[in-house]
Amino acid sequence: MAAISIGTAEPFIIGGIASLTAECGTFPIDTTKIRLQVQGQVYDEVHREARYRGMFHAFRRITLEEGFRALYKGIAPALLRQASYGTMKMGFYQSFKRLLSPHHCKEGSLPTNVVAGVLSGVISSSVANPTDVLKVRMQAANAIQPRLWTAFHTVYKEEGFRGLYRGVGPTAQRAAVLVGVLMPTYDLTKKLILNYQVMSDHIGTHVCASFVGGLLATVATNPIDVVKTRMMNQRLAMDGRTLVHCDHIYKHSMNCALTTLRSEGPAALYKGFIPAYLRMGPWNIIVSLDNRDFVWFILNQLYLCSSL
Repeated sequence: MAAISIGTAEPFIIGGIASLTAECGTFPIDTTKIRLQVQGQVYDEVHREARYRGMFHAFRRITLEEGFRALYKGIAPALLRQASYGTMKMGFYQSFKRLLSPHHCKEGSLPTNVVAGVLSGVISSSVANPTDVLKVRMQAANAIQPRLWTAFHTVYKEEGFRGLYRGVGPTAQRAAVLVGVLMPTYDLTKKLILNYQVMSDHIGTHVCASFVGGLLATVATNPIDVVKTRMMNQRLAMDGRTLVHCDHIYKHSMNCALTTLRSEGPAALYKGFIPAYLRMGPWNIIVSLDNRDFVWFILNQLYLCSSL
């Protein structure tokens, strides 16, 4: 039986599968990052205590107190997010790159690729914001988790449509800054490695460039990520009441950043830096590798098995 062929949908499918793979592999690291970012808030009774001293201590304490499965709290909305966000981001990136490149060629210049990356990142992250809100809230909580659709309905019922899009501003800002820093840094690092003949053009070069780009991207985006996480984790009813024991509701991203700086100091904007960086390196490697043949092998095998 012939192999399946999907044509123009290929970048969307490959991007989605790569994103889902990366999410499953790095999700426990992301959970420790979220716990570190929400703790220590002076105005939040629930998260006022600094329970975790770092990533490894968070791993250990979460596992001992809540069980290993707690590291995967929020995996359902996370996978739903990647099925939408990851698919759209990679697919739109390829589409925008061809659209903005001269003669609609596949490989554009660095500025073209950055613009395409920013546009695709902002659009896709904004659309998928409701799933990100649920993911963050499930990861931050140490209580029993509701089912995915029950959680969606609860947020919409109590907080309205705005509740599902809480934190969309810093989410879009982070996506834009991430691409604007990561792509040029990755490209420059790889170019320097090849020009100085440190390594030849193989997977090791890609890994090194990904980790260098990931480091600078994490430095640039971690403050925005902290703001995003804290805003998403707050609950505000449609009538203006707070739904958690919190003395201050962040009005916007700048208000959250300034409040954090005044009450906790500049270091608070870099909470969760280590897990954020350790997650970004493997994530970039998995997602950006040319894994087209591997993905299509899986899809073809599933198609053949379903036809038996």
